[in-house]
Amino acid sequence: VARLCVCDLLVAQCDANCCCDPDCSAEDFSLFTTCSVPLVTGDSRLCSQKAAVYSLDVEANPPERIFKLIDQVNPSIFCIHATNYKQALYLKSPEIPTPENFDQLLEKFGGATFSAEPDSWNLDPDAKDPPEANETSRYEYGVPVQTEDAFLRLPSPVVSSWCSDANPAGFLVNQATKCIRSVSVEKCDSIQALSMLFYINSSILAVNITVQSIVVQSVNGMRTFLSTGDVLRLPMVLDELCINAVLGVNYHITHTDNGEIIEAAAAFVLGAISREALSIEQSFEISFTQENTQPVPVSGNPGYVVGLPVRAGFQPQGYPFPAALLFAALALSSNKHSQLTILQSTSTQDCLAAQGTRAPVLFGYNMISGCTLRITAAMKCQLLAQTLLDVLTGQSFPEYVASFGNSQAHDVLDWVPITQLHISEQMISHTLQSSCQIPVSLGIEVKWTKYGSLVNPQARIVNVTATITSSTLKQLPSGRERIIPITSSVVFTDISSPAEPSYKAWPTINIKLPFDFFYPFV
Repeated sequence: VARLCVCDLLVAQCDANCCCDPDCSAEDFSLFTTCSVPLVTGDSRLCSQKAAVYSLDVEANPPERIFKLIDQVNPSIFCIHATNYKQALYLKSPEIPTPENFDQLLEKFGGATFSAEPDSWNLDPDAKDPPEANETSRYEYGVPVQTEDAFLRLPSPVVSSWCSDANPAGFLVNQATKCIRSVSVEKCDSIQALSMLFYINSSILAVNITVQSIVVQSVNGMRTFLSTGDVLRLPMVLDELCINAVLGVNYHITHTDNGEIIEAAAAFVLGAISREALSIEQSFEISFTQENTQPVPVSGNPGYVVGLPVRAGFQPQGYPFPAALLFAALALSSNKHSQLTILQSTSTQDCLAAQGTRAPVLFGYNMISGCTLRITAAMKCQLLAQTLLDVLTGQSFPEYVASFGNSQAHDVLDWVPITQLHISEQMISHTLQSSCQIPVSLGIEVKWTKYGSLVNPQARIVNVTATITSSTLKQLPSGRERIIPITSSVVFTDISSPAEPSYKAWPTINIKLPFDFFYPFV
């Protein structure tokens, strides 16, 4: 139990206030304010077991960590005296029924009782191990990606903005970091973190990291894509410049559906460093894609993250679910199909000039935008109404919104239909002749709630309403003009119910138990 530590999350680093972290030194313990996990035990169902107790002696100078190993007794009368059934400590893969072995399995396990002892199982010793037997190259979510010497490095700032190379890349954890690296032009060829070899010289178990592309950046920031990306370029000093220094690395990992990495590639941004520079900013990114699938951007895992785009899509004809999903993450200047976007304000405030310019709806951000439309008597009502509708909703307004940030297209219940409402209001005008109904505003209300544990609630969208408001515009006489404001808005509403104590759900029983109800126990 002394080796167990549930708060030890960082690899080869000391976790703050984690008194059982073996990576922490006495100097680290002196800076702790409390022990986040004061008691560590094994199986709570055991009758008697060892327990590790951690505390801080704040009166000492400097403060010290106190560790004690005590015997803990379970007060329950129902407890496990000894874990003597070793087969219960692991899961044995069952034999898969096939047409060849079905009768044999039916004879062995088809009765009212059967023996579960492993020795009594008639296993074929010549049979090959199932695929689950070899787990050395398979990963679970968040496990550091192993290399031949250690783990795949993804430098990141830890305490300050300076780069730390001890940050491991976790499996299926998409990350993007930026940090500052101290450099010296005279020694740039000997600084490992500036060389491409530092990031590709170790293979991920049996998978070599290949160079996918190289982009060279000049001193003034101009970038050039190299057609021969497989050429290794090492940093070197040339004309008082350090060229081929690594400014950015983008890892792309391809894996199977059972967690086995089959391909790893790295895209580099190399640049030149002047002699006056004492430090540079490096950027690092890693993404994971399952084989035979297209990478899908997410806006949270699972709940939405504030500031990321609200994911939307269509339900194509013939499909019972939104199959084609296109997202708003990359559309700031153009309205791509099936994005939840609103009109983006421009400097000219001209609605006709702003047509096609869209801004993504970002989760948690209340937004408002608009433009003005100059109407003349020569404008046709039907054409004007359709033009304004395209300005407000875009060329293709989505039908569904993902309830979670990582909702998949095939999960039917993870998609919320967008309810569209149309409201008409009268516009007062002293001009006469015929009237015209034109849309003047689009209001989107997104209702969301906190889902899951109270400790780590996840944002979930439960309802989306798009309200288009139209006004009646009287026909203008010849030679007259009018300027009408057109607006779009998005409002996010938290409809989470406040947490209530669970005991309120239980009824109160006002009875008196007999004095010997618990006999012979106290």
